[in-house]
Amino acid sequence: MFKNTKIENLSVMKKKINILIATLGILTLSSCNDFLNVSSPSQADTKFVFSNTEDAQKVLMGVYVKFCEDPYTSRMSNAWMQNTDVEAFNPNAGLPSGGHRSDLFGLQASADVSFSDIYNGWNNNYQAIDRANQVIDGIKSSAVSKDAEMQQMLGEAYCLKAYRYWMLCNFWGDVPYFDIPAKLGDELDKPKADKNIIYSKSLQDLVNIEGVMKFSDANTGGIERMNRDFALGLIARIALFRAGYGMTADGTTKRADDYLDVANNTELAVTYTDNDGNVQKATTYTDYYKMAKNYAQKLINLKPRALRSDFVSIFKDECQYIVKNNDEVLYEIAFAESYGGDVGWCIGVANTGTCANGNTTAQVGVSPLYYMSFADNDVRRDATCARYSNVNDTVAACGNVTNLFVGKWNRAWATKALGSGSSKGTGINWPLMRYSDVLLMLAEAENELNGVTDVAKLALKEVRARAFVNSPTYSNDVDGYVDSVAGSKDVFFKAIVNERAWEFGGECLRRFDLIRWNNYGEIINKAVSDLNNWSISTDSVLMSSVQSTYPNAYKFKNWADNLYYTKSGNKLVWVNNKYRVTDLTTVAGKYKVSWGTYLLKKVTTYTYNGVSYSKVTKTTNTDGTLTYSLDGLVSVTVASSDVTGIQKVVSYQAGDLATRLYRGYTGTAGAGIGPVPYLMPIGTLTLSSSKVLNNNGYGFSNTFVQNDVNKEFASVATDYK
Repeated sequence: MFKNTKIENLSVMKKKINILIATLGILTLSSCNDFLNVSSPSQADTKFVFSNTEDAQKVLMGVYVKFCEDPYTSRMSNAWMQNTDVEAFNPNAGLPSGGHRSDLFGLQASADVSFSDIYNGWNNNYQAIDRANQVIDGIKSSAVSKDAEMQQMLGEAYCLKAYRYWMLCNFWGDVPYFDIPAKLGDELDKPKADKNIIYSKSLQDLVNIEGVMKFSDANTGGIERMNRDFALGLIARIALFRAGYGMTADGTTKRADDYLDVANNTELAVTYTDNDGNVQKATTYTDYYKMAKNYAQKLINLKPRALRSDFVSIFKDECQYIVKNNDEVLYEIAFAESYGGDVGWCIGVANTGTCANGNTTAQVGVSPLYYMSFADNDVRRDATCARYSNVNDTVAACGNVTNLFVGKWNRAWATKALGSGSSKGTGINWPLMRYSDVLLMLAEAENELNGVTDVAKLALKEVRARAFVNSPTYSNDVDGYVDSVAGSKDVFFKAIVNERAWEFGGECLRRFDLIRWNNYGEIINKAVSDLNNWSISTDSVLMSSVQSTYPNAYKFKNWADNLYYTKSGNKLVWVNNKYRVTDLTTVAGKYKVSWGTYLLKKVTTYTYNGVSYSKVTKTTNTDGTLTYSLDGLVSVTVASSDVTGIQKVVSYQAGDLATRLYRGYTGTAGAGIGPVPYLMPIGTLTLSSSKVLNNNGYGFSNTFVQNDVNKEFASVATDYK
């Protein structure tokens, strides 16, 4: 199924995943419509299949193939990973209708209990988990279980299972846990297990197996199959989540230590051997930070590598079907053309009109504030935030500041002829972890445990060194910056929060990070405030009217109200990138993109005798008098020198983006209270099959704050003439 980069060409590998669909008939796998209704292979079939590596691998591929279904390719992997301060897509207008992804974008998923996408996502995870359990059970029971390739496949199955539970716990919170494959007669209607128990069980499985797994450069399939590089990084990642926060049944956000008996409940503990050869037992959240540090450091010690100097090449390689082992990407999902793989369709640069490599639907955007947060010399900004699209294979500027899509993937770069009529199924791989993630996890864990040590600083510097590799102010951007944030543990943590945003934008890690850090609300409330202040700063009349109410708006006065550019062939040459320009007289052939001004909404009405009207039409009469018609209902005739008695009233309001983006939490005030409602409900069809599952607690509510009412900053009235 997967490419051995040493001996196979790409086209062969990409065809193999389609062949897999036919070979899945070797076992009756759990491909049912509901995870509570699972069939299983017979004992004889299992013994035969797992008696040799070739057939066992076919069953293992049945776990991987679940990545290639719609619930993962365009939902769980990217579209559902909004809205944050990084990945952000403007929801539709109106309150949740129940059954639309825009409800999920606006943090209003609790209205969607009957939404089939949620039901299918739940099932996709549990079907993959049951298949992984079948592989685990089959290999453990096999007479050749100690074979090196069998052990590698066992490790892959544990990684696949752990990754799936990691997603389940972050999307749904506490969920049922299945440790063995489903068999006829088993009771499959299980109650929820606490997410922290699931994290601990997953970690123990990975700790027990990672040592026998192969690194990507020795593994069949390389980085397109889960490997030891990824397993070590996954342990570090899940350990940080085990140390972090999550939604609890009472609707509050807590660490395990805050509400569970971590000292005495063995299901919450993990035993491992640290890098000094000492046996450690993780129970408290601090212990899990130690574990995360240990395994991040373990990978760096065992398999160090340099970050690529060319940041965008990581993603161009994926678009051009180039796979490199022992490189920056630790594991990426091997998507196959025409069977799953929506990278470059629902996420990536927008392609519209008639394009040689087809079109996109572009469902994942990036926040304009995120774009503005980058330092000018950071190569990651323009690699991540696309200020352009491809229209009829011609580069065009984005329509406005809210039309920023993810620039890391672009189907126009594809070296395979996808065809002008193509859409989904691009075959572009999706990265689940990069080496820079391990470096930043090390820096975060070290800072939490020991403060800002050289270990933490060097890890952060390594990531920034690549980001500013060609910067004329490299020393200030890297060494100077890291030194400036090294003054305290809290300041350095905020630097890690920022660095992870800049490094992984569009890779859809932010939502889950904000959950475990328990700063989701803080981050998005600041985003609403900043969007509003930026919009206010673009209008001098408004600024003078509200300076006492919005004193921070002046901080944004130099931010761009518009961006200007010229065209050179099929390229855009930007006059300004972030800041306002006042003199454009020397720029010939310039074009304009609405930037900060687009964030401000102006509603103009006209009042006369205390009544408001939407439109005024002025007519000059033959005698020189003027007649003003208000909505065609009232006419006012005055001499040209007289006062009309009509007032023009301009209501300055927050734009639709700030109003809708996080509406399930912030409402119009931009000041949400309590935990962010990030969890999705268990679907109606799943609940109807269960006697023990429900959506009680966890902060679920169908009561929403507001119905897209744009916040008014000020209303300014002037005599209308």
